[in-house]
Order: sequence, then structure tokens, then C-alpha cells
Amino acid sequence: MAFTSRDGKTQTTLAEINMVPFIDIVLVLLIIFMVTAPVIQSGIDVNVPQTTVVRELAEEKLVVVITKDEKVYLQNDPVNVNELGAKIHEKLLDPTRQSIYLRADTDVPFGRIATIMDRLVAAGINNISIVTQPYKGKK
Repeated sequence: MAFTSRDGKTQTTLAEINMVPFIDIVLVLLIIFMVTAPVIQSGIDVNVPQTTVVRELAEEKLVVVITKDEKVYLQNDPVNVNELGAKIHEKLLDPTRQSIYLRADTDVPFGRIATIMDRLVAAGINNISIVTQPYKGKK
């Protein structure tokens, strides 16, 4: 944009935006999100039982969580027990070949766990693994 000053000289203004600070902020935010993403994905806090034999989770699978107050979650989303099978079929390509991890709090009654497992089997999931943590006491 050009304009004429009082003394008759033509001057121009620079209307450029300095992108360097913007790029710096975006990169810092990207690093923050990359560092915090695994922490956010850790899910719902459940005190799982301790066992002497524990296998490491080798791959990412669907996790059904039963909390201490007996609320049911699929991954991190609350789910109605009656809709559990349908929600799993939405997320899995082939439920008969996929396995589900079941994380239940130690204070959840066995009857509730059995009900959830029955719903999973009724939905066509035959491979259900119960998540535990390593035993931290004397053998």
C-alpha cells in the first residue's frame, strides 16, 4: 500500500506477518501433545488383581473396564452393558478373531464380571483376557 506524506514523498508500508513466533508456538504445542498423549490414553484408574504370572500386553487391543463402582467402559468411553456387544462390533473388524482385554477392579463382585464376560461371548468374542498386575508380595 502506498501513500503520500505531508512533504510530498511517496511511502509504502509493509503488511507482512512475522510467522516465526507462530511456528515456534505451534512446535512447542506439538511437543507437549506428543509427550502427554500416552499419559492421556492410560485410561480409567482400576486396581486390578495381582498374580504371579503376568504377560506383557504386546499389541493394542480393545479394553473393557469395570470400575470399583461397577461402571462399564469400552476403552475410555462409558457404555451400557446392553449395548456392549454392538459397540464392540463397531470397533472390531472381525470379532471372532480379535481378543478383548477385561480390566476389573479387585472390589468388583465376580457375578458382575461373569455378566460382562457372558455379554462378550454372546457378542461373538471368544478370546477374553483378564488384565492383572505382577504380584508384589512374598511368594
